[in-house]
Formats: sequence, structure tokens, C-alpha cells
Amino acid sequence: MKKKHIGFGIVGTGMVAEFHARAIDQNTALGAKLVAVSTRDPAKFKTSANLFGVPCLSWEALCRHSEVQVICICTPSGCHSAQTIEAAEAGKHVIVEKPMALTLTDADAMIDVCARTERLLAVVLQRRAVDLFQKIFRAISAKDIGDITAGLVGVPYHRSQAYYDQADWRGTWAADGGGALMNQGIHLVDLMIWYMGDPVDISATASTCRNAIEVEDTLAARLRFENGAMGTILATTAAPPGFPHRVEIYGTKGGIQIEGETVIRWRLTNPGKAVVKPVESQRLAGSGAGADPSGIDIAGHTNLIRNFIMALRNEAPLLVDGPEGRRSLAAVLGVYKAAGIGN
Repeated sequence: MKKKHIGFGIVGTGMVAEFHARAIDQNTALGAKLVAVSTRDPAKFKTSANLFGVPCLSWEALCRHSEVQVICICTPSGCHSAQTIEAAEAGKHVIVEKPMALTLTDADAMIDVCARTERLLAVVLQRRAVDLFQKIFRAISAKDIGDITAGLVGVPYHRSQAYYDQADWRGTWAADGGGALMNQGIHLVDLMIWYMGDPVDISATASTCRNAIEVEDTLAARLRFENGAMGTILATTAAPPGFPHRVEIYGTKGGIQIEGETVIRWRLTNPGKAVVKPVESQRLAGSGAGADPSGIDIAGHTNLIRNFIMALRNEAPLLVDGPEGRRSLAAVLGVYKAAGIGN
């Protein structure tokens, strides 16, 4: 039976918006349909309409559009909070790109208004929607690797000065909210928080080593978690030509090492007793998003849109709702506070 139509709108028409449009298109069987997009520059309306194949409207018109039920917010990070609140108050459900906001106060306001207006709020931390990372979460929850003892996040990326110069908001505290950790590293920090819990103690240091930007391009942090486990984070956008990120989780019965989007080792002291069968080591992929901001797999966005549609129909809970998105933001802001940087 054909699913009832669900109209999507996208605000922001940059690279990330194109990922959302593709993910919506890949969920047409569930009724997803891109209805309109919006950009702040009227001079770009025609170009954007041609690119996405739907009308390009003002923000106000998008919020008023009767066929738009869900708005994907793909604008600079500093716009996320105000636009989420305006969209929810206009009766729209919201999918907001990471980071959901630049402050916890703004994140709480977003969560509160969506609860008050009974609108769904999802945050695009899309690796939680990918089968591999869900399988790892189930294995950790089942204690297959025992009690967690340590974790590592490494983000050795490269972003050139030209990357920051292409838009006036990039690399600024007011609009980007941070650098290597907030913009690039938050996805991997989110996995660490999802797998290990929220940190209770943080120390960190940061600097701007290579790029002419306000925010940090290199940061190192040490975290301690409630159960006593330790974690480290290294995030940089000053590592040409750019390398794949890594996430590693270790426990008293084994460990899992991930590079890019693949498992390179999943070793257990007693694999025969594992609740979740370990994934076999896979061939290493290229540098992906480490060298190219567009070098990410569309599967996460596609699955996140699918999950959102199912949540709208009361068929599944949201994988990354507002409170879950807030957790990763809180961790990043905690690292910035420890490093003595930020707004």
C-alpha cells in the first residue's frame, strides 16, 4: 500500500542540503517528497530552484507552506536555534544539522518549544542510524567487550584556507561555534558519548596552528567517565592531505577499532560467548571526509530520514532526538571550557 505523502522543505542550499535532498529522494517509497527549498539570498533563488528541482522560497514562505510538514535546517550553525524555534512555532517538524545549537541554553529552548508545540525534533548525528554503529552499540550494551575501560577519537582532517574563505561564517565563533571539534569532530564525539556515557571530568588544550581563522584547528582532550573509564580526543583540520577518522573502544573483555566507516579490528577474549557476532576486519578505505567535506556516505542521512518518517507515524522512536543531540553538544562545550576557548 502506498504511504501517505510527507512534504519536506530544506533551508540552506549548500553541500549539506544536497545530502538531505538525496536522502529524501531515497525515501520516496515511504512517502517522502521534497516540496521546496529556501536560501537567504534572493539572487540565488533561481539557481537553487534549478539545482534542487523545486521552488526556492523565502524562509517565511517556507514556514507558511501548507504542503511542508518537515523542515531540514542546513544553514550555518549559528542559525539553527532561531530557525528551529520559528519552524516549530509555525507547526513544522524539524530535522536540524549538527551542532544543534551553539549553547546549551539555545539547545534547551529548541527542545522546549518542540515539546510545547508537539513537533518532532531530530539532530543529524547520522552515524547512529548506520547499521554498523548500531551493532557496535548493541555489543557494548550486551557487555561483549566487558566493562568499558578506555576510548579514543582521532580526527586527523585537512581543511585548506580556501575552505574557510569560501563563506564568511566559516571558522567564526559566532556562526560556526567552533573549529575542528565542533564542526568536524562532533560526529565522532557523539559516538564516544553514545558508547561510553557522558564525561564527568575533562582537561584540554587547543590552538590555531595553520589556518587564519578565529576558532581552533587543533585540539587535544582527556576525559574521565562516570565508571572510571578514560578517553582521549585529538581533532585537527591541519593535517594535510587529510586522513580517515578513528574511533576505538576498549573493555575488560576486548575492544573494537574503527577507521572511517569500517571495522579494522573487533577482538574479544571469548568470542564464543558474544551476544553480538563480531564484524570481520575489513579492507581500509580512503581518507573520506578527512580530505573532502563531501566525502561522507549518504546511508546515514538516508536512514535518519527514514527513521524520522517512521517516528512521525509512531512506528519507531527517534534515533537522535533533541536531548540526545544536546549530549554531544554538552561534551564539545565542556572540552572548549576546559581548553579555555569559545564564546
